[in-house]
Amino acid sequence: MKKAIIAFVLILVGVSVFAQNGVIKELSGQVELKSPGSASFVAAKAGDIVNQDTVVSTGFKSTALIEVGSTVITVRPLTRLTLTEIRASSESESLNVNLQSGRIRVDVNPPAGAKASMAVSSPSATASVRGTSFEFDTRNLHVNSGNVIFKGTRGEATLITAGFNSSTGQNGSAINPLDFGAAAYKPQMPIGGSQSYTAPAPITTVSGGETPPSGPSNPTNPTNPTNPTNPTNPTNPTDPGTPTNPGTPANPGGPGGGGDNTDVGVNFK
Repeated sequence: MKKAIIAFVLILVGVSVFAQNGVIKELSGQVELKSPGSASFVAAKAGDIVNQDTVVSTGFKSTALIEVGSTVITVRPLTRLTLTEIRASSESESLNVNLQSGRIRVDVNPPAGAKASMAVSSPSATASVRGTSFEFDTRNLHVNSGNVIFKGTRGEATLITAGFNSSTGQNGSAINPLDFGAAAYKPQMPIGGSQSYTAPAPITTVSGGETPPSGPSNPTNPTNPTNPTNPTNPTNPTDPGTPTNPGTPANPGGPGGGGDNTDVGVNFK
């Protein structure tokens, strides 16, 4: 009688607790799998089964979508992870992932009346959840929805709620999400704010970028009627017969001609 009862219990246990496998629902780029006991990776394709202790690796610009029961794992580019534990029963699911490098997104959506637990561990931290969505890259955590228990290699675990971030500090402990986000809300000092005010140098040009004109006494001004160095500008500009402009062959337009002093003044404006 006792043997029959024990056998019946074992049957019930075998029915209620069973091993569960993951399935690659989608992928793009270079995605490889290394099965337990295998020494090399093989190229993966949509529909492949991902057993417990299988290593998943993605290449550059490559992604994979793995579904394990009610948990969906989005594997980002340049990521390597191992499904270390996959367990399921009629009332609960349990999934543990070891993230060696890269970044993943985890969405846990257990059916009504069922419980699902999910843990992602890395060399520097561990994120444990029950019904939530988050992203993790071995050190930095962002929670999209629900709650995540985040723990570093040292210190106590910290509860991270939806919309908050956390990371592991230099001492290996998880950073409080309020401290983690405080730097983002701290106003930044203006550039050069700690320096004393220095008046700008005086402007040495006039409007339009031109240099100020020289005074009337400047002997280098060719348009100054009093400039004695200008051979083409007579002392009396209104006297057309002055002997200083004799009308030589080099200047056929002498007194009364077309090449008068007005043309010279225009050329130098």
